[in-house]
Amino acid sequence: MKDQKLKWVGVYCGSRDGAKPSYREAAHAFGRELAKNGLSLVYGGAQSGLMGAVADGVLEGGQAVTGVLPHGLARAEFAHPRLTTLHLTESMHERKAKMESLSDAFVALPGGFGTLDELFEILTWAQVGLHSKPVGLLNVGGYWDPLEAQIRMGFDEGFIPPTLKTTLVVEKTPAALIARLLAHAPPPSAIKWIQRE
Repeated sequence: MKDQKLKWVGVYCGSRDGAKPSYREAAHAFGRELAKNGLSLVYGGAQSGLMGAVADGVLEGGQAVTGVLPHGLARAEFAHPRLTTLHLTESMHERKAKMESLSDAFVALPGGFGTLDELFEILTWAQVGLHSKPVGLLNVGGYWDPLEAQIRMGFDEGFIPPTLKTTLVVEKTPAALIARLLAHAPPPSAIKWIQRE
C-alpha cells in the first residue's frame, strides 16, 4: 500500500485456544490478513493458543514475526519455534514496553487477564499522550460485547473523556478491522504527559 505508515502490528491474545474452534480460526485468519496487507507481527512469542495461530498465519503469508518474552516464560515448549526475531525481557512490564516500542498499531483478539491488561494499558497510554497509535479490537463471535458495553458505560457515566470515543476501533472480521486501522487517525490525548527536564 502506498504511503502506508503501519508496518508492525502488536497483537494481544490468549495463549489458550478458548472454548470454540472459531477463536483459533479467527486468529489464524487475522494473521493471514496481516500478511496479505504487507504487515508484520509483534506479539508475546508463544506457540500455543491464539498466540501461535496468529503467528502461524503471518508466517504462512510470508511476513516477519517478532516475539517478546520475559525470561521466566522463555521455555522451549512455550516459545514459537519459527520466530523471525525473539526479544527476551526481564519482566512483564518490560515486555509490554518493548512491544509498544516495536509496534505501529495494536489489536486485541479474544483472551483472558493478560490480554485485558495489555489492551487497557495501551489505551491508558493513548489517553495520557504516551503514544498516538491505532488500537483495535477483533470482536469474534461477540466475545467482546460485554467489554464494549462496559466501555460505553464509562463514557456515559463521565469516567472516560468523550474526546476518546474514536480511540478504540472495533470490527468483527480481520479484513474490516485492518482496513480501518490503516485509515484510522487516533484522537488527541485527553491528558498531556509532561516529560521531566
